[in-house]
Amino acid sequence: MFPELIFHAIPFFVGLILLEVALSAYLKVKTYALKDTFSSIAMGLGNVVIGLVGKALVLAAFVWVHQFAFFDLGYTWWAWVLCFFADDFSYYWFHRTAHKVRFFWASHVVHHSSQSYNLSTALRQTWTGNLTGSFVFWLWMPLLGFEPFMIVFMQSVSLLYQFWIHTELIQKLPSWVEAVFNTPSHHRVHHSSDLKYLDKNHAGILIIWDRWFGTYQPEEEKPTYGLTTNIRTYNPLRIATHEWSAVFKDIRAYPKHGLGYLFGPPGWSHDGSRKTTAQLREKASAHRRIHNHN
Repeated sequence: MFPELIFHAIPFFVGLILLEVALSAYLKVKTYALKDTFSSIAMGLGNVVIGLVGKALVLAAFVWVHQFAFFDLGYTWWAWVLCFFADDFSYYWFHRTAHKVRFFWASHVVHHSSQSYNLSTALRQTWTGNLTGSFVFWLWMPLLGFEPFMIVFMQSVSLLYQFWIHTELIQKLPSWVEAVFNTPSHHRVHHSSDLKYLDKNHAGILIIWDRWFGTYQPEEEKPTYGLTTNIRTYNPLRIATHEWSAVFKDIRAYPKHGLGYLFGPPGWSHDGSRKTTAQLREKASAHRRIHNHN
């Protein structure tokens, strides 16, 4: 079910990217860089191919857990509705954790590695996410009683939804849409490397989770896209593995602090030579306090 949905969507992905390229040229807006776009497409193709194995493992895990389900929800209409919200809730916490725990960030960082923001950026997906256990955030769903194929289907719906929000050509939408749904404006914030915007707006389809759990940030100034330290490579293999390589390098160099470098927040270091988002914000806050005092 999952592969068919994604495969059927590929022509639409291509068509919409070409449309955005044409509109960008017509409006004289520079949103595409050729090498960067080809890298994103290559990452997307790799994700689809590797995903055939990854999704099979995920589905197998869901099926195994489902045999211990507390309830038999079946494929009733209300189970589909509940599954939509449960999947989106699970995605929010996975996504938020992927920005807080380096083990998960090592896979997710791929999606943030482009300094461009366009529909092709949506295709820049991890090759290692499912293989390193991102699916654990959904395991409570088959245990509760949601059907495994239903969960995987909803995951693909979420992925398809998030394609169109990777664009600068759509500005703010009507206020009721911005209040409930993840939009291009909200997601531009998420892809920003500006301190004000870091680790905000983790929504999949519904922005309500960010609003409820304190991670919402409206788009104000134009975002700067990419990472706080950009990798500056168009090599797909390097893009897919650069953070894993850095993790293992840190663990080899500082084995006593290995757990910190593996499971600490991105930017954590045992000697303070690097900074996490929280530390960067505290440093900026201290500077503001000193400036205001003077």
